[in-house]
Amino acid sequence: MTSWVLFASSGPLAKAVMMAGWSAAAVTAARITLAAVVLVPVVAVVRPWALRFGWGDVWLLLGSGVVGVAGVQLLFFVAVERVPVGVAMVLVNLAPALIALWVQLVRRVRLPGPVWLGIGSTMVGLVLVAQVWESTRLDVLGIAAGLGAAVCSAGFFILGEHGARTHDPVGLTAIGLAVGAVVITVFARVWPVPTDLLTAPAILGDLRTPIWLVLLVLAVAGTVLPYVAGLHALRTLPATLAGVLAVVEPLVAAALAWLLLGQSLRPAQLLGAAVMLCGAILVQLTMPDPVRLSR
Repeated sequence: MTSWVLFASSGPLAKAVMMAGWSAAAVTAARITLAAVVLVPVVAVVRPWALRFGWGDVWLLLGSGVVGVAGVQLLFFVAVERVPVGVAMVLVNLAPALIALWVQLVRRVRLPGPVWLGIGSTMVGLVLVAQVWESTRLDVLGIAAGLGAAVCSAGFFILGEHGARTHDPVGLTAIGLAVGAVVITVFARVWPVPTDLLTAPAILGDLRTPIWLVLLVLAVAGTVLPYVAGLHALRTLPATLAGVLAVVEPLVAAALAWLLLGQSLRPAQLLGAAVMLCGAILVQLTMPDPVRLSR
């Protein structure tokens, strides 16, 4: 829950930076790169043993960085640039359903009917929160990018569930962010950022603060800490349940957008929020024993 609440804070913060003139790609690249620059040296000094990986871990590290960091971020910002944000949010949050299909078809663990009902409820609630019926502009590439982001998000949970049980979550996060930063730097091509965009003010409610400070908070509180918390949670939670708990992110993001950006929620969106929470609770109550899922 802590992980997703912190991830949700990145939405309004990133939005404030984009309203000051930054592109979605530039915000994403700065966020991931700065997070890696902050975390890797700290871990190298404080917990150097956490960065010790063998050759057999190469695919795990590449998967964590390319799929779990760069893939999700890059594909999601491609989606939001080509389709309405609500549609992109619904697409990327198909990840819990994809994880459940993986568990049932690949791991051959039969999930109870109430788990599927809970996952379906969270999807219905998300549609209500996102107000997707107001979207009249659909783009094939944008839809494909949103679905790709969902696949990458599901991959992050599945890889994280395995990696967090065999490696230190902090070290795994540090390497994943470093790999993701390299991939985003190569593909996003947003550097260098003009100096005036770093010092320009970002507006958060009644607060005006330099963009560089918002980016630093976004990197630490909206990236490093939630990734570490998420991987730590996957040591004991099955990927299916952790994925469903991700519904907290759009709910908290909507609440923060209301508080910081003045974007109020409509009655249908409040109903959707209640449906999403009920679905998440249903999955929590009916999910099989995590030990069985990990076998």
